[in-house]
Amino acid sequence: MKIIHTEASLGFGGQELRILDEACGLLERGHEVQLICPPQAEIYAMAKQRGLEVVSMPIAKKSFKAILQMRQWIIANQPDIINTHSSTDSWITTLASQWLPQRPSIVRTRHISRRVSKRLTSHWLYTIASDHIVTTGIKLKQSLIENNDFPAEQLTSVRTGVDLSRFKPGDKNLARQALGLAEDKIIIGIVATLRSWKGHRYLLDAFAQLTDKNALQLLIVGDGPQWDALQQQVEELNIKQHVVFAGRQNKVEQYLQAMDIFCLPSYANEGVPQSIMQAQCCGIPTVTTLIGSIDEAIIPEETALVVTPEKVDELTAALQTLINNPDLRSKMAVKAAEHAQKNFSREAMLDDMERIFTQVLEAKKKI
Repeated sequence: MKIIHTEASLGFGGQELRILDEACGLLERGHEVQLICPPQAEIYAMAKQRGLEVVSMPIAKKSFKAILQMRQWIIANQPDIINTHSSTDSWITTLASQWLPQRPSIVRTRHISRRVSKRLTSHWLYTIASDHIVTTGIKLKQSLIENNDFPAEQLTSVRTGVDLSRFKPGDKNLARQALGLAEDKIIIGIVATLRSWKGHRYLLDAFAQLTDKNALQLLIVGDGPQWDALQQQVEELNIKQHVVFAGRQNKVEQYLQAMDIFCLPSYANEGVPQSIMQAQCCGIPTVTTLIGSIDEAIIPEETALVVTPEKVDELTAALQTLINNPDLRSKMAVKAAEHAQKNFSREAMLDDMERIFTQVLEAKKKI
C-alpha cells in the first residue's frame, strides 16, 4: 500500500511519536510510507533522521493555498491511504480530496480525549469525509459513539504499541551511574511533554509535602511550554536540590529504568499515554489518574495507585505509600512488567493498522 501520514502540529509529544513508530513500522513491512507536515514542525527533522520520506507542505494553518497544494500533490502521487492526525491537517486533506476521480481513502486517528464538537461540520469531517476513525483508546472510541453519535462500525481502537526490546526491566544502579543520578535515593519520575494538563505542578506540590526529602529525588524528563513556570515553582517550593530537570531525551528507557516510582498526574486530554505503558514495560510501579484511557495502560491497585486529578493531598499520600513500602513497590513492579509484556507490543499495533488500511481499501473496491 501507498500510505501517507499528515500532521499539522509543530510541537512534539506522544502523538508524534506514535506517528513515527507506526509509519516506520509499516515501512519496514514493505509498504510505501511518507509523511506530510510543515517544514518547521519538530516531527519533520525527526522523521528524516529515522529514514522516513517527508514532504514539506504549509499545513500548520488552514488556508486555500494549503488545500490547493495538497490537492495537487494527491493528484500527482495517487496515494492509497491518507492517515490524518490533527484537526487542521484533517480538514486540509479531506477538502483537498473531494471530487477527485481517484480519491484516496482517508483514515482519521484521534489521539486525545478532548471532546469533539457536535457541529454538523465535525460530523461530516469524521463520518462522511473520512472512511474510518481510529482512536488510541477504547474510552475515546466510546466517547465518539455516545457523545457524537458516530457509527460504531466506522471506529476501531488501536492502542499505541511499545518496542519491548527497548522498554524492559533493567539494572537500576547501572542506569543511574550512566545518567549521573543519585544511587542512594528513591527516585520518583515523570516522562511527559511539559504541558499544563500533564499535571507537573501537582506533582511538584505533592513532592514538597513528602517526608524525608533528603532520601528522595524527583526526575522530570521532557520539555515544553511549562518549562519556565515549573522551574519557578521549584524555586518557590524550596526543593531545587531534590529535583532534576533532564529535558527531552531520545533514550527514555534508561531514565525509566533508573526510577523507583513513575507518576503521571494528568487532568485532561489523555488517550493511552505512551510514557505509562513504557514505564509499566520497564517494571515501574505508577501513581496516576484515570483521565482518558489511562486505565487501559494499568491495573489499578496491582500495577498502579490511582488518585483524583488535581488533588495534591491524594497524590502525596499515594506517593508516600509507595515510598514507605518497598515490598509493595516490588510486587507491583513484577505485575506491571508481566502485564505490559503481554499486552503492549508494537507488533500488535502494526498488525491492527495494517488490517484497517487493507479493509478500508477492500471496501472501497466494492462500491
